[in-house]
Amino acid sequence: MKFLAITLIVHAPDPRTGALKPVTERLRDVVEHAVLAERLGFDGFGVGERHERPFLSSSPPVVLAHIAARTSAIRLFTAVTTLSLLDPVRAYEDYATLDHLSGGRLELIIGKGNGTAQAALFDVTAEDQWDRNREGYELFRRLWREDTVTWWGRHRPPLDNAEVLPRPLQRPVRVWHGSATSKESVELAARYGDPLFSANVTNPVEPYAELVSHYRERWAHHGHDPADALVGAGTAGLYVAPRSQDAIEVYRPVFEARQELFRRNGVTPVFDSIEDAAERSSALIGSPQQIIDKVHRYHDRLGHEVMHVQADPDGLPEHLHRASLELFQSDVAPVLRREIPSRPFPPAPTPPAPNGPAPNAPAPTAAGSRP
Repeated sequence: MKFLAITLIVHAPDPRTGALKPVTERLRDVVEHAVLAERLGFDGFGVGERHERPFLSSSPPVVLAHIAARTSAIRLFTAVTTLSLLDPVRAYEDYATLDHLSGGRLELIIGKGNGTAQAALFDVTAEDQWDRNREGYELFRRLWREDTVTWWGRHRPPLDNAEVLPRPLQRPVRVWHGSATSKESVELAARYGDPLFSANVTNPVEPYAELVSHYRERWAHHGHDPADALVGAGTAGLYVAPRSQDAIEVYRPVFEARQELFRRNGVTPVFDSIEDAAERSSALIGSPQQIIDKVHRYHDRLGHEVMHVQADPDGLPEHLHRASLELFQSDVAPVLRREIPSRPFPPAPTPPAPNGPAPNAPAPTAAGSRP
């Protein structure tokens, strides 16, 4: 199994102290958490995309570019890129540039996104969001593979033999499809032979397992080898401690603050207590062995090879969050890597060697002379 640390860059008061970090500090924390994730041995780091409160993740390419400059090996993920809101040409330009700056370490998870405020911001409706997501992905996919593209659709101006630069380093980039509740993302992934990343956060495992099963059925329907289907899955929280009782008690105030936030926003919590969540949700709260056993139970239902955990403290004191990540990597991850085989991530490509001036570039001139 492989492990990602992800953040949606939530910007909210600390549930213990009520303090709200300045925006600059919060964004810098994200970069430092990515550096820590690489140092601890995580396989990837993901940055979400949201365009409304309480998130600061409206520009993942910028954040990931900064992370690329501070790291050297960890894979860089979007989680998710909301193609239903974006011009796919502009999204391509941003991510192809990031692909070069990261040395080909980029992977994308795409999806339509959630939230009524961000949909209104981009003039997207419930009636057209899935069509925008499908159309945007189909164009994005062609832009990544073809040097020039002629295309027309419903939601952006047509292209006529258009060249969009820069051409990417990875040809092509791997794109996962994020799926929470809808079969539309599952169908798009299966149709194109792309991997699926199940949200696996809000509810017990059953609805996510049904979608993953549907993905595998549609994958085979579209003529792909069932052995090639690839699934990732999220988790709803992480706190690892040597003793399970300590893990529960330390995480209890974080869980209860989240429950209160749900109630204030008119959302009925799915899990009644921290004990209920530790048992029935995807949250990994407990001793190393408890977490190993729980991931195995989820793997039995989902067959996932990649799993994400929270990169942020999520209300925990920073030193306890770091200790939890360290214990996860020392006592949990090695066992799961050994017991749940996973395919390697794509190797970073070797950038082409310089080979003289670019096409149509002016010839070099002697120093001090005019071209």
